[in-house]
Order: sequence, then C-alpha cells, then structure tokens
Amino acid sequence: MSIFDRFRLDQQVAIITGAGRGIGAAIAKAFAEAGADIVLAARTLEQLQETAAAVEAFGRRALIVQTDVMEEEQLQNLVEQTMAEFGRIDILVNNAGGFPPKPALATTGREFEKAFKFNVVTAFNLTRICAPLMVESAGTGSVINISSVAGHKPSPCFAAYGTVKSSLSFLTEELAQDFAPKIRVNAIAVGSTKTQALNTVLTAEIEKTMTDLTPMARLGEVEDIALGALYLASPAASYITGEILGINGGLVRLNMDMPRAF
Repeated sequence: MSIFDRFRLDQQVAIITGAGRGIGAAIAKAFAEAGADIVLAARTLEQLQETAAAVEAFGRRALIVQTDVMEEEQLQNLVEQTMAEFGRIDILVNNAGGFPPKPALATTGREFEKAFKFNVVTAFNLTRICAPLMVESAGTGSVINISSVAGHKPSPCFAAYGTVKSSLSFLTEELAQDFAPKIRVNAIAVGSTKTQALNTVLTAEIEKTMTDLTPMARLGEVEDIALGALYLASPAASYITGEILGINGGLVRLNMDMPRAF
C-alpha cells in the first residue's frame, strides 16, 4: 500500500453539517475527491444542491438532508436518512456554528445561551446519535469538530464566541476519552478564513490589519481547513484522538483589534 493510500476514504460515508458553503462545502469536496460518499446537511437547499453537484462531479454519491441543527428531531432525521440511504456512518464533521464578535456588555444572556447551543450542544447531540451507529455499522469512526483559535486566545468582544469554542474543544477531548478506541474525536482550531461570512465585513483595510497580525501573512482559505479535516478523517490519522489541530497561520493572538468595554 502506498503511503498516499492512507489518505483515501474509499467506501466511507461522511455526514457534514453546514455543508452548503464555506468550510463545510470545501470539506465535502475534499472527502469526495478522496473517495467518500457525502451526506450534506444545512438549512438552505440551493446551497446544498451546489455542493452536491461538486461532490457528484468526483463520481461520488451526495445525499441532501435539509437540517436545522438546533432542532434535535431534525438531527435524528439526518442520521436516519443517512442509514436508510447508505447503511453506515464512518465520519461526522460538526461544522455548523458561529457567533459574531460582540462586546460582552451588549451580549444578552439569551444570546449567550443560543451561541452555546448552536456551537456545543448541537455537536454533542449529533455525535451522541451517530456514535453507536458508527460502531455498529462500520466498527470504527472519526468525529471532527470545527472549533476556533478564539477558543484559546482571549480577546475583547469574543466573550461568547471564544467561550463556546473553548467548550467545543474541551468537549472534543472529553468525547475522545469516552469513545476510544473505537471512535476518534478531534477538532480543528480555525483561524481567520476567507468565507462568505468573513467577506461581509472584510474591507481592504481590515484584511491588511488581519494579515499583518498573522505570522503566515495571509488569511486562511477554506481548502486549508479541508486538508486538515481530510487528514484527521483518514487512516493516516489512525493514532490521533483528542487533539485540537490548529490551522490558523501561526496566530498567538487574535488578528483583530477590538475595543475594550471601558
């Protein structure tokens, strides 16, 4: 076997949330090119259809399941449709999540709770549903949580987002202990990455500041994250669990200058 074969995902089935665009779509394409069939979950049908077409262009099967990850019943439906269509689950990527930078004093308790549910509880719920079926159907599995460098680099205006991503990273470590040796659970600490969400606020001036504060002197591309996810999902990472892989250009602090409260 060639060492490159260890990065293949042939005959495997991957569920990816937030798969309609950005990082989720890039991971779906990478996994499909590596040989996996993909279950695409997100709320917007048109975006899912675009990702599905890209997956099928690699000769792989794509199953679209419109899903609001905030609704546990819809997560259950996502898994049930996956098993009905493919009969197995090998990989789960908990990519859906997010919360914009916002001053702590302007963030309500309800917003904080919603951010925690969107980023942490949803990943816990879907992993909890998938894990037994992974073992039952495939004998093993890989879970990848999309976290953030903000989860371990404190900054003004990231009280909610940084806290919930820190929790997601620690949940990753906890579940890795629970599910070893059958299921590996890892996360990616993403840095500033060019996605549609970032592009809505990315002016030339802001981008210059961010790149100046990033040791690798550029923002991340979605393919950078997809390559890391492919590694963690593949047999090449079969001895890796409970790790938080940083793909963030070498950041030792967040690359945004945000105002303090007082």
